[in-house]
Amino acid sequence: MVNTVSFKKKPHTNGDAPSHKNGKSKWSFLFSLTDLKSIKQNKEGMGWSYLVFCLKDDVVLPALHFHQGDSKLLIESLEKYVVLCESPQDKRTFLVNCQNKSLSQSFENLLDEPAYGLIQKIKKDPYTATMVGFSKVTNYIFDSLRGSDPSEHQRPPSEMADFLSDAIPGLKINQQEEPGFEVITRIDLGERPVVQRREPVSLEEWTKNIDSEGRILNVDSMKQMIFRGGLSHALRKQAWKFLLGYFPWDSTKEERTQLQKQKTDEYFRMKLQWKSVSEEQEKRNSRLRDYRSLIGYVQGMSDLLSPLLYVMENEVDAFWCFASYMDQMHQNFEEQMQGMKTQLIQLSTLLRLLDSGFCSYLESQDSGYLYFCFRWLLIRFKREFSFLDILRLWEVMWTELPCKNFHLLLCCAILESEKQQIMEKHYGFNEILKHINELSMKIDVEDILCKAEAISLQMVKCKELPQAVCEILGLQDSEVTTPDSDTGEDENVGMTCPTSAFKSNALPTLAASGARDDRPTQITMSSNVSRLATA
Repeated sequence: MVNTVSFKKKPHTNGDAPSHKNGKSKWSFLFSLTDLKSIKQNKEGMGWSYLVFCLKDDVVLPALHFHQGDSKLLIESLEKYVVLCESPQDKRTFLVNCQNKSLSQSFENLLDEPAYGLIQKIKKDPYTATMVGFSKVTNYIFDSLRGSDPSEHQRPPSEMADFLSDAIPGLKINQQEEPGFEVITRIDLGERPVVQRREPVSLEEWTKNIDSEGRILNVDSMKQMIFRGGLSHALRKQAWKFLLGYFPWDSTKEERTQLQKQKTDEYFRMKLQWKSVSEEQEKRNSRLRDYRSLIGYVQGMSDLLSPLLYVMENEVDAFWCFASYMDQMHQNFEEQMQGMKTQLIQLSTLLRLLDSGFCSYLESQDSGYLYFCFRWLLIRFKREFSFLDILRLWEVMWTELPCKNFHLLLCCAILESEKQQIMEKHYGFNEILKHINELSMKIDVEDILCKAEAISLQMVKCKELPQAVCEILGLQDSEVTTPDSDTGEDENVGMTCPTSAFKSNALPTLAASGARDDRPTQITMSSNVSRLATA
């Protein structure tokens, strides 16, 4: 049987996958029923069902998983050829005693069964069969034994729209747009640390960290504290301007006063110019028409602006903070949506490393591209948490700690929390979308922040992190051993991976140096600001 998994079947010009150089997959196995000694089942209630075959020479074959459940169907089919008795020592184990009829039969005699076509494919070209992925193979076996009609499982074309009505049209990930295929073997990430959060940064703590001229004394330490506990509400109006890059962290109080005056004048000058253009002038000026067309509102921007307006309490500061935020988020709203596609692919890569079994289950339900996370990524969880919780979540993410793309680890933490219910209840495509959509306002923000931070610490400590994951999290270089995806043989490849931005000389479990140096602080207006309408 085949137990390899591929993310998506890649198209081939001749309709066939390339053959393995030896004509066989190293992940395939074949045995005669006369050699079968016992069959062990999974413990009831522990994930999806699986079977492990043990032969008479004590060879234990790889587990055969059933993502759709109902491994009993295969057991019932085998009972036509062998007698299975429950082991007195272990109720999960069946002991095998062959009937007289089956003693003379080899595995070839099973070809009269409905699964004949599949078995022939696996025997003829096991490597080609692996290309459909393990989940597809188990589904095929399930359907073959059951004799189901595939037409009964077709979904109505409109059902996806029922749950993704907020999605921007045109989001479709093509195989060609994915990064180079990387085989990620099962990696031991080690024990996940226990993380505890602290109380929000108080006004007193903030004041103690400011010198006589108004400079922040220890920026890294302050970011650490904000990441670990967030801010008290009284501090947000001031601190958010630093977190979003409106105020430079090393500026004095006098410099900030001057900057704010300059930005206020600039804002009202732009606003006056904008309002002074009449419809007649716009009709006569093609360049102005083109400029206005670039500024257009995109659904979701108001979700990003409303918390800023609430905290800043005036349109000038809210506008400049929003402009800074859009510097980070603008790719989410571009017409080609490349930023959204990239994030979905990166999220899939991280989730596969954390739980390849869960990824395989989602793929078996046509949910492998994680489109149900679209809204989370588009507006940074704005509609998933209460208003006060989103203030806390955003200020934590704006510290840019503990690693790059921390919001993707937040997604992983939420999905990991929902995995058990999704798999135990065998949710299909519709149910997964509905379940994720109904999580809105039910997620504990502190719990998810703890889990996401623990995941990041777990990954940073891993010495064999795949190259793709290192790049997503912005980690540095180390040696990584990966198997060759074409030959099926292990090969040592020098790759870059972690010694990350985490340091050990500040808080016990976090980085002392949290700031990334890939985006220097700027106080000049970004080029993207010209694309935004004034408040």
